[in-house]
Amino acid sequence: MNASKPVQWKRNLWALWLGNFVTGAGSSMSLPFLPLFISEMGNYSKAELSILSGVAFAVTFLSQAIVSPLWGKLADRTGRKPMLMRAAVGMTITATLTGLSPNVWILIALRLIQGAFSGYINNAYALMASEVPMNQSGRVMGTLTTGNVGGQLIGPIIGGFLAGILGYRIPFYCFGGLMLIASLSTLFFVKENFHPTTSQDKSESPFVHIKNPSIVWAMIISSMLIQAATTSINPILSLFIKELMHGSGNVAFVSGVIAALPGIATIFAAPQLGALGDKIGPQKVLIVGLIFCGVVFFPMFFVTTVIQLGILRFLVGISDAALLPVTQTVMTLNTPSEVVSRIFSYNQSFQAIGSVIGPLLASAVASALDYRYVFLMTVLLVLINLVVVTRAYRKDRRTTQSMAK
Repeated sequence: MNASKPVQWKRNLWALWLGNFVTGAGSSMSLPFLPLFISEMGNYSKAELSILSGVAFAVTFLSQAIVSPLWGKLADRTGRKPMLMRAAVGMTITATLTGLSPNVWILIALRLIQGAFSGYINNAYALMASEVPMNQSGRVMGTLTTGNVGGQLIGPIIGGFLAGILGYRIPFYCFGGLMLIASLSTLFFVKENFHPTTSQDKSESPFVHIKNPSIVWAMIISSMLIQAATTSINPILSLFIKELMHGSGNVAFVSGVIAALPGIATIFAAPQLGALGDKIGPQKVLIVGLIFCGVVFFPMFFVTTVIQLGILRFLVGISDAALLPVTQTVMTLNTPSEVVSRIFSYNQSFQAIGSVIGPLLASAVASALDYRYVFLMTVLLVLINLVVVTRAYRKDRRTTQSMAK
């Protein structure tokens, strides 16, 4: 059995990579054009459109934040594969129905329901975290990330092409079809040798089993802030590009290309940075990635052309490769397998909160000031994140030194 285990976790890795890929492709195929889709549902002012777009983005993650700990607790009792199937099938149905939305309020309601059943990618991380050898966790988490990011790379381009020709509903139907592929891939190719821990008190906090809870909490909060920063521009990106293009040309296709550019950098950088973290420690990779992220977002305030924005968006992909995969690795290294699903569900919940905060703040800033000021707000979020991470590691270092004495 021990000899076959490495073979099985590698098979799971590639099956989950495919699931992450189609999940990333499906969501990114539709979301960049959500504001443009909403704009066709009524005659809205710039401020109204910004607010409605922000709400439509945020409600999915609001419901996700509420239910994720409940799903995580259930996963530690029943296994991670059932949670993967729940997420894949749930998104198959809700994404398809979203394309049929007759008005913005039905669309928002469906996205709220979708959030309650989502979470495929985070459960994929949790399953692999419970199986992968510790000395390969950085590389494996980086590889798993390339699936999601690879999908996010190709999704907006295909979605922009289809939306520009056939309308904004078609990408949502494609999203549903891709999630059906994820459902089948998970059902037939993912094998989990799950044994529930009957002796563990399920009512107690999972953090009592973690050797460095302050570091894990810092990573969870960091994930929230990373998500808030990266999703903050989602409600305004296509609208900002439309403004830069002066309303002429195929805005949907160009928006898709610009949305995909970070993925090009991330898909190549994530495995290398994950392996680098295995060698020099994830702390250094994470801190440098945060600094680089702030440096890249700041000049976006000054861009005047789509090309300038595209170059900076490409560079954002490098910082993306150094952020979320590294936080996942740190949690993997500090979390025992019997509570890994609950810890990753807490992480997913906080990421979802970040995905609520980011778009809503961005919508408020854009409606009160201008689209450009969203980038300055993003820099502020990155700086807060940097302070959280560095303080946590300093505290942990002082605790370790005092224990050594």
